[in-house]
Amino acid sequence: MNRPLNRFATLIWLALVMLTLATFCIGEEVTAGKTVMLSVLVISLIKGQLIANYFMGLRRVSWLWRGIILGYFVVVGGMIAIAYVK
Repeated sequence: MNRPLNRFATLIWLALVMLTLATFCIGEEVTAGKTVMLSVLVISLIKGQLIANYFMGLRRVSWLWRGIILGYFVVVGGMIAIAYVK
């Protein structure tokens, strides 16, 4: 197995773990509000993009497919934000 690729995947995985812990800490320690909700949604969007790009293999495909996945994340996140605000 290619060691640099393996190390890079491990670093991405560690970043995902750190973002997950950050999301948990924000959700548990900070009082509820729009800013907290938006920060958790943005972290979730970043995590989704990391997973799609590096673990689903979309990093090397055309921008069309990456745009579709990003659009999905934005639409779902936007719907969650709208539901939370109303």
